[in-house]
Amino acid sequence: QVQLVESGGGLVQPGGSLRLSCAASGSIFSIYAMGWYRQAPGKQRELVADCTSGGMTSYGDYVKGRFTISIDNAKNTVYLQMNSLKPEDTAVYYCNARLRRHWYAAMEDYWGQGTQVTVSS
Repeated sequence: QVQLVESGGGLVQPGGSLRLSCAASGSIFSIYAMGWYRQAPGKQRELVADCTSGGMTSYGDYVKGRFTISIDNAKNTVYLQMNSLKPEDTAVYYCNARLRRHWYAAMEDYWGQGTQVTVSS
């Protein structure tokens, strides 16, 4: 089994900052990439940012310049530093990991349980 444990969500005022963390544990042979997606009420889940184990990153257009993703390969942990938060960033944020559980296994996607981020005054 693989577990993704997220932390760091909460309530913050507009213009404020939050840092999300997500640690992967369990039966893991290798991780290709980890990232964050979000889903607001009534909307589809969308990519926020992801990062390969080699350090290649990609961001949703709406967070470029405000959010920074990083990965600690030794800890199987991904971080999302969110600055200049806006009310429209309010959503449940989900951690994603794309990994192999064994050397012979196919790549699979795993998801965390989600953490609420609310930006409001």
